[in-house]
Amino acid sequence: MTTLQAPVSTALPAVPVPMLVRLAIIVVICVALSLISPAFATIDNALNLLRQASLLFLVASGLTLVIIGGGLDLSIGANLTLCACLSASVIKLTGQPVAGVAVALGCGTLVGLTNGLLINRLKIPAFLATFGMLWVAQGIAYWFMAGQVIYGFPAAFRFFGGGFWLGVPVPIWVMLAVGAGCLIFLTRTTIGREVYVMGANEAAASLSGIPIARRRMLLYALSGFAAGLAALIYVARLNAAEPGIGEPLLLPAIAAVLVGGTSLFGGSGSILGTLSGAVILTLIVAALNLLNVGSAWHPFVTGAVILLAMLTDAFAARRAGH
Repeated sequence: MTTLQAPVSTALPAVPVPMLVRLAIIVVICVALSLISPAFATIDNALNLLRQASLLFLVASGLTLVIIGGGLDLSIGANLTLCACLSASVIKLTGQPVAGVAVALGCGTLVGLTNGLLINRLKIPAFLATFGMLWVAQGIAYWFMAGQVIYGFPAAFRFFGGGFWLGVPVPIWVMLAVGAGCLIFLTRTTIGREVYVMGANEAAASLSGIPIARRRMLLYALSGFAAGLAALIYVARLNAAEPGIGEPLLLPAIAAVLVGGTSLFGGSGSILGTLSGAVILTLIVAALNLLNVGSAWHPFVTGAVILLAMLTDAFAARRAGH
């Protein structure tokens, strides 16, 4: 007897907050800041802002893939920290930037795969598994560094975070490459479309023959890889690594994903949305600095942005009948 499989649409879902709205927000903020300070509206300043946004986007890009697939990764900041500390140590010991790059990318991917195994094999909810991994990775980083700060890396490695190519900072090129890769993955591959289906309705996706466990492993591995790549950019730019380097990036990364229109319910979102979310958050921080708002208020603003994005997401979900 032939088993009938539930039909599942692979059409990409609509993003809750239209891209045009986010682009309009970016334009409005830029115009307002240009009126406040004419020095804001310069090519150099625009490139500097995009360089700042690139780090946030790299961390948030992998998180976007995981959330679209119906998961969550709270370990990205701690993963970045561990990758940064290990790779910095290897570069200082060997003098070989290539070895440090391999360690960072390998460590990040391994942490991501471990998250996937905890969720798949032990059936631990994604929130708890990645929250636990956050503390494990952070704890290993603090133990490994023993209060030390590693600094002073070869110029070839520092170019990765502070250099220019064709007049554009290298981190921006990396951001564009990662963004293009994620966009192609989500919209032009069968696996990418399966990720949307999986996030929208895991049971239906399983009935349609999608290998849920393998896809989940892939998504968490990609999230870990992105954290490792972001660690390299961060360390190369700062020319230093210390055990608290990634802690401040978790909340802004989540905010960038949510502001970009990716739904925490899964099955909806886009990498271009996350890119716009990272730019918006970077512009908000620039505005706070330009208005001389104390840094103590920055977490408050980030939290308010997350709550606003969550309210928008919940409203869109109710209208869609979720």
